[in-house]
Amino acid sequence: MQWTAAGRKSEKERMKKKKNQKAAGRPLSKKTGITIFTLIMLIMGVIIACYHNPLADPADELLKKIIACVLIAAAVLVFARFYDKITQLPQELYASRRLIWRLAKNDFKRRYAGSYMGAIWAMVQPVVTVALYFVVFQVIMPQKIELAGKGVTVPYLVFLTAGLVPWFYFSEALTSGMMALLEYEYLVKKVVFKISILPIIKIIAATFIHGFFVIVLLIISACFGFYPSLYTLQVFYYSFCTFALVLAISYTTCSVVVYFRDLQQIIGICLQIGMWATPVLWNIGQMSENVQMFLKINPLVYIVEGYRSAIYGQQWFWEDFYSTMYFWIITVVLFVIGTLVYKRLKVHFADIM
Repeated sequence: MQWTAAGRKSEKERMKKKKNQKAAGRPLSKKTGITIFTLIMLIMGVIIACYHNPLADPADELLKKIIACVLIAAAVLVFARFYDKITQLPQELYASRRLIWRLAKNDFKRRYAGSYMGAIWAMVQPVVTVALYFVVFQVIMPQKIELAGKGVTVPYLVFLTAGLVPWFYFSEALTSGMMALLEYEYLVKKVVFKISILPIIKIIAATFIHGFFVIVLLIISACFGFYPSLYTLQVFYYSFCTFALVLAISYTTCSVVVYFRDLQQIIGICLQIGMWATPVLWNIGQMSENVQMFLKINPLVYIVEGYRSAIYGQQWFWEDFYSTMYFWIITVVLFVIGTLVYKRLKVHFADIM
């Protein structure tokens, strides 16, 4: 009787394991993966080539199309050349998705462990920050921003908060992701642990804090008459854009900082400069078209302006077609670079630490 029960239990475990393996599915072959990626890039190239904006300058539009097509072609060549190295990282992240979520929640809780208020501090910080800006820019020296060509006047506090929310998310997630390997040094030295999941754990933990900032942003906007609408749902899209961009950059920074610790200070300085180079505190609409085109090389411009469009701009992300295509092409390229750098430097992490 005992043998039968044990046998049934063993059989159930085998069936469960077999079911899980079947659910996971077999990885795509190299030829199939390259073919699918090439087709996707080809479709994007055709869409970009056929798209026409009647309000845009023909010369500028042609230049954008050429740059986009060159980037797409380069992405296909690199993907085909380094297919095995590039696809290994996404497969590891997908296979460890449950572990990533569990560790991300633990990381967020650990950040406020030992304090009486716990995770409430994550909500206090954005409230205090916005309160300070309210006193300065709404009480002491009230300012307003006028949307070009729309005749809509936006209080500077709403304009500023809509720019600060994605910027704080980006800077916090980038710094945390960069230091992931150093912070979890004891896990890096474990042979069986997949250290590739560490950067995304830190970024997800930063996303929890970002959620509180978004709530504060929506409350402030509603107080000034900009109530949530269908356009507001785009906040989720632009949050995902920020997440993807930070993840793409973090695999390069977290790998290099292990060998070059000064990178932490360099990134800190770059973030200080980047806040002024990105239209967080100032309105990009006041610049000339040529200057705007140059500034939009920075992918964060797409995200910051996207948050403002979601809150009060009443514009869908696909209406800014070229900026959307450019952002995702750049993000994919950065992720490919980050994957290659990580795989190249990974073998010596444990020795350096």
